[in-house]
Amino acid sequence: MQHPATGPAALTGYIGAIAAANWLTARHGMVPVGLGLTTTAGTFAAGATLLARDAVQDTLGRRWAVTGIGIGTALTAATSPALAFASAAAFLLAEATDMGVYTPLRTRGWARAALASGVIGALVDTLLFLYLAGFPVTTATVGGQLVGKILWATLLPVLLVITVRRRRHALPRHTVRA
Repeated sequence: MQHPATGPAALTGYIGAIAAANWLTARHGMVPVGLGLTTTAGTFAAGATLLARDAVQDTLGRRWAVTGIGIGTALTAATSPALAFASAAAFLLAEATDMGVYTPLRTRGWARAALASGVIGALVDTLLFLYLAGFPVTTATVGGQLVGKILWATLLPVLLVITVRRRRHALPRHTVRA
């Protein structure tokens, strides 16, 4: 059973991640991430939106996920107006793609759905955002974005959740004796 605050917390995190990604990118632009790769400064926050959107859908439903995009876009327009259109278009298409993959796969397990939708959403978001925001679309920038979004913001959190769930289920259950 979920705590009643789980849905609102997921929505708040989702909206915050959208706004943070755009603010960081507007403020710092492209940053090196090693191995000759570069990424927008907001990539890690943008990657977090992919899992946060899944959590919003699971706790509050698809309508709230779309509402989160709208609120995040409004915050972006207020804090990073130059990125508002690129962000809105990329998030809307990427999140719609993410939802289109996540929703049918969710019945086969959360981890499978979150990983598959995160990879597809990250690819769509990366290509469209870089292009619309006027950043170079190169192997170095796309690679850097995908490392941040897929590896650090999707794969590692999903593995962490799986590990915690397995350990929690593996713990011996204590019985209360009367």
